[in-house]
Amino acid sequence: MQMKETVHFTKMQGAGNDYIYVDTQQYDIPDPEKAAIAWSAYHTGIGSDGLVLIGKPHDGRRADYSMRIFNADGSEAMMCGNASRCIGKYLYEKGLTRKDTIRLETLSGIKILKLHLQDNKEVVKSVTVDMLEPKLENPEQFIGPSVLEADGRKFEGTYVCMGNPHFVTFVDDIDTIDIAHYGKILERDKAFPQRCNIEFAQVTDTDIIRTRVWERGSGITMACGTGACATAVAAALTNRTGRKSSIVMDGGTLEIEYSEADDHVYMTGPAAFAFEGEIEL
Repeated sequence: MQMKETVHFTKMQGAGNDYIYVDTQQYDIPDPEKAAIAWSAYHTGIGSDGLVLIGKPHDGRRADYSMRIFNADGSEAMMCGNASRCIGKYLYEKGLTRKDTIRLETLSGIKILKLHLQDNKEVVKSVTVDMLEPKLENPEQFIGPSVLEADGRKFEGTYVCMGNPHFVTFVDDIDTIDIAHYGKILERDKAFPQRCNIEFAQVTDTDIIRTRVWERGSGITMACGTGACATAVAAALTNRTGRKSSIVMDGGTLEIEYSEADDHVYMTGPAAFAFEGEIEL
């Protein structure tokens, strides 16, 4: 009888946004879409928001490592801010690099990870990611209008692309609104040809925003790094906050700066190991 191949995985989370990480320099994952669906299942698999593959970049002169990310439903995402921070911690603390600045190749471009170290430079306390410039128009992802309707309720929002599409809508009832009900409808609105991540946000204090996330392909998630960035951009553009804001999500808080100097968005937040193990491929 042929033995099934086992794959070593690492479970990590950034502000509660949890993914399964596999080093493809050691293991070949021939069908990542299928693996993401099976392994992400909480009752029969590992349980996660998706699968992240760490590998070699296409061009080693421009990037140090690459990232591919697959949602729990098997669909491939362009980018994930929380996952990119976790990759920085993974690479450094597992001894794969001693760089405190890492260039990470993603489907939405090369992101620069700045590691903030402690304990004699052995531990990554937090990571700042240069998320580059937001895009406020993309007809392939958003065809409007800015006011959408879901089950009789209207949601006015701002489209922001942080490598993947987001629709940020500010509400007055963030703690009681049915995120699952409205998020599921809005994700598939005809305004979004490729579906969309939906952020429900409420400004609770000066430059502090409480945000809840319905993530395209995964449903409700504890946090979303690109969603936090999109929320901060939308808030600044609509004069709800300044250029620096704290985005408070279910899993934790991310600090976002929408820089006036270069129009880049800088995200700073934690990353943590949960557990490791082996699973059949």
